[in-house]
Amino acid sequence: MNVMQQATTSPIEIRTPKMPAMEGRAVSVFYGQKQALYDVSLAIERNQVTSLIGPSGCGKSTFLRCLNRMNDTIDICRVTGEIRLDDEDIYNRDIDVVELRARVGMVFQKPNPFPKSIYENVAYGPRIHGLTRSKIELDEIVTSSLRRAGLFDEVKDRLNEPGTGLSGGQQQRLCIARAIATRPEVLLMDEPCSALDPIATAVIEELIDELRENFTIVIVTHSMQQAARVSQKTAFFHLGKLIEEGHTSDLFTNPKNKQTQDYITGRIG
Repeated sequence: MNVMQQATTSPIEIRTPKMPAMEGRAVSVFYGQKQALYDVSLAIERNQVTSLIGPSGCGKSTFLRCLNRMNDTIDICRVTGEIRLDDEDIYNRDIDVVELRARVGMVFQKPNPFPKSIYENVAYGPRIHGLTRSKIELDEIVTSSLRRAGLFDEVKDRLNEPGTGLSGGQQQRLCIARAIATRPEVLLMDEPCSALDPIATAVIEELIDELRENFTIVIVTHSMQQAARVSQKTAFFHLGKLIEEGHTSDLFTNPKNKQTQDYITGRIG
């Protein structure tokens, strides 16, 4: 067989680019007459950590809250543009917002465990969303979620004790376990370490790196060092606009935009 025959009979591998887990397209946000976000377009890649950075009031948390429609809870808030989850517009009027928030979980800045037992904190989501058919299945979800959050070994003998009795770092990991118990596709984190000490922060950062094997993660952080440590992609916001986004190492070592460079070097912030 000659080379030409080999070329025509060999199977051809066709690589198709992987569709982003989520994608914002020309997203703008208004609080009454005030515009807080201007035409932001950003793809959230699967099984990666995307960090949103920028000065206070730059729009990064506003954009994060758009990704699971948390801004719906603010009466004067209006969102335009598109945000797609698996290529479906989450602002479509037919979307079930409760189901959406099960698919796009959220961990807040300050640990906020429910005033329930450790077990009930994690079991709450799977129970209300009907994800289990038996107590045995629910037990398995609670155990596996606590394990994934790196907390099970610390609390396995006190699952019936209040979650509010844990340390700050443990409470935040409990909130992460609670968020992942509904098996979300995307996990949003709004400055999850800002209320924690350096040791607890290091634990959470290590956990984030492990979780991205199974989840797509978007994290808002004020710490550029944290963004550099945990994320594969970084987006820089300033005055409600997305100034620059790209691979984290590229953005921090060779930013294309002067505003990005000024922020990284401390000239603005």
